[in-house]
Parts: sequence; C-alpha cells; structure tokens
Amino acid sequence: MAEPLPDLIEELVSDPQSDDSAALLTTLLSEDDVSIATLLESLPVENRITAWESLPRDRKTDVLVEMRSDPREILIDATPDSEWALMFADIEAEDLLELMDSLPSRLMDLALAALDTQQQAFFREATQFADSEIGHWLSHEQLVLPINAKVRDGLRLIRRDVPAHADTVFLVNRSGQFSAAVKLTRVFGAPEHVPLVELTVENMPVLKGTDDATSASLMVQRSGFASVPVVDDNNKLIGRLDVTSASELVNEKYERQVMASAGMDEDEDLFSPVAKSARNRALWLGINLLTAFLASWFIGLFEGTLQQVVALAVLMPVVASMGGIAGSQTLTLIVRGLALGQVTKANFRALMVKELKVGGLNGVIWAIIIGVVASFWFADGALGVVICLAILVNIVSAALAGVFLPVILEKLRIDPALSGSVILTTVTDIVGFVAFLGLGTLFLL
Repeated sequence: MAEPLPDLIEELVSDPQSDDSAALLTTLLSEDDVSIATLLESLPVENRITAWESLPRDRKTDVLVEMRSDPREILIDATPDSEWALMFADIEAEDLLELMDSLPSRLMDLALAALDTQQQAFFREATQFADSEIGHWLSHEQLVLPINAKVRDGLRLIRRDVPAHADTVFLVNRSGQFSAAVKLTRVFGAPEHVPLVELTVENMPVLKGTDDATSASLMVQRSGFASVPVVDDNNKLIGRLDVTSASELVNEKYERQVMASAGMDEDEDLFSPVAKSARNRALWLGINLLTAFLASWFIGLFEGTLQQVVALAVLMPVVASMGGIAGSQTLTLIVRGLALGQVTKANFRALMVKELKVGGLNGVIWAIIIGVVASFWFADGALGVVICLAILVNIVSAALAGVFLPVILEKLRIDPALSGSVILTTVTDIVGFVAFLGLGTLFLL
C-alpha cells in the first residue's frame, strides 16, 4: 500500500465525504485486493460501508474473498440484491469456497448458477472434503500432459499460459493418475524430441486430498517447489497446492491459535456489535472466574496462617506470577511443536527431561534471588527460605504442566492453544499458593 495504513484510516474516518477522501479511494483502487480488504476491516462500520459502496462492482467479490468472515458479512448485508448478479459474473469455485460460510442460501444459489460447468464440478469436488483437509483448498490451474508427451508438447503448453507459481508440468497416465513431474527449467533447452518422462524430478512430494491442511501446507513450504500435486485415494490428480495458498493456510492456523489463547475467534470484527463481542468473550471470562474461585478456595484453607503472617499475603503474587510465566514459556514451545508435528512419543521423554532441567535451573537461580530479597525486605530469614522453596517447587511444577497439558489436551481432541493457558494458570496458581502457604504454616507458625 503506497500510503501507510494508519494514515489511510485517519483520513477516511475523519471526513469520509471530503474531496480528499474521494481522491484517496481512487488511489486505493490501484492497490491489491488484500490491502483494500485490510483497510475496510480497519474502519468503523459506517465508514466501511461508505468506502465499500465506492468500490466498482468488479472489484468487490475479490475484496470480499480476502476479508475475515465477520467484517465481510456486514458488507454482504449492506449490498443491494441488484448488485450480486454482476458481482458473481466472473466468480470461480475457489472464491466461492472462501465465501460460502458467509453467504445466505439465496446468494449461494445465485453464485452457483453463475459458475460454468467445469467450475461447478470443481466446487462439488472440493466440498466433498472438510475445510480441515487440503482437498478443500486446491488450485485447478495447472500444467498437465500425458505421460508419453515430449519436450515439444511441453513447450507448446508453456507458450499458451503458465499459472502463477507453476514451476512444474505434471504427467498423468490414461486414467488421469499422477505419474511424474518435470521442472520447467529442464524443458527449456532440451531437444524437442526427448520424452518428458526422461526429465522428471525424483523428490516431488505428492499430497492426498484428505491430508491435514496445515501439515500439507508446511510440506509445500519446505519442498523447494512452487506447487505440488494433490491426488485422491486412487492417485488421480485432482489439483495442486501452491506456496502462496500454503502460506495463507499456515498463517490462518497460527492466527487462530493466537486468538484462541485469549478465548477469542480469529474472525471477530474490530467493530463488531458490542453485544456480540461480549457474548463471544463471556464464556472464557466465566471459565476464568471458576478457576479463580478454585484458587481462592485453596487460599482460604490457610486463612489462619495469613492472619498471623501478613507478609505471606504480600508475597503470594510473586510466587504465582513466576510459576505462570515459566509455565507459559514451556506451554508455548510445546503447542508450537505439536502444530508442526515435532512432538511425538519418541522424543517426548527427552523433551520432558530437558524442560525439567530448564525449570530446575531457573527455579534455583530465581528462588535464591527472591529469597534473599524477601529476607532483607521483611528482616526474616525463615520467610526467605519459605518463598525460596515455594518458587522452586512452582517453577518446576509449571514446567511439567507446560509439557503434559498440551499433549493431554490434544489426545482429548481439545485445542491446547484454546484452553491450555487457562488450565495452566489454574495449576500454577494452586501449586504456588499451596506450596507457599503450606511451607509458611510449617516453618513460620
């Protein structure tokens, strides 16, 4: 985007009807669809609709595809029915797959009718796969030739059109089954009579339509190819996954995890209605409240100790906070490893031992530092020993919880990025409070 996004937002929000804003929108039309979508998502609803209405119809569908579902639905509702026929005039199956969860049934029927026969077939084929499977997100623009094709056939194909990120020609047999792939760089310069099969690459990965979308995308990113073939259960070539689509899928996965860690939906609009935002966030606030009451109940078991040793109440947040931070670090590392397929039964024990060592080392270092500070602060050596031991116990426990929790949650088919942090906080709070107050009861009373 030529002008920084904050500047564009400020100009459009401050005076959307001004001549300058109109000129700004004209300039905006020269930008790519992703930039326009990002800007629209950043505007309050009234300004967003004003900017949306200024866009030409032939750009609107492409911009909608690039938007998150919540802000997209606001614009869909604000678009008159009379515009949709023109907006869907050139829609393709891949775009409709992106929009299908946001479009009401009447618009879905209209969009499906606008697809040509081939695009309708692509759409039906894609919807046979779940949106978590890579077969749902394929590109059908690819370079394909029969297995007996020669270099001259490859050159003819390349001259006609080369889709974006197509760096190979896929060779198929008479049944349409994938057989081999030839890099375009090998086609150029080779004698025209040479069979393409003699130029094939040996390390081309092949994905199945039922493969997990994130895992398949990561494989494409690491493959060294701009795109890789995708086949069905019968090895029939059904499309390809290119590096741009793979990167988008991976980015969406990690964005979901980041938002889920706070109990939020990655599609939530910056300017969604207050009631809707409050409703979406209420569940995890309620869960957090229950865990807070649980921690408070454990504290209540030591009410007598707190009444006699007030210093314990002052230092309790230190113990809980140190355990929470240590556990979050380990949890984040393990969640990422699980997402990338790096954590398995084979290396789990070694990983646990390593994290225990890290927790033990950090625990000893910071326990001593905090113990010394507390001893001088309250002029009580016994109190320093108590908090020193409690910090050590809590940090080591946090490391264990950070390793085990995400693995257990994944086995239960619960997203560890969604609920791991809430459970971990509860564990570290309870362990920290019980260790600190329990040791205080033993040593200080």
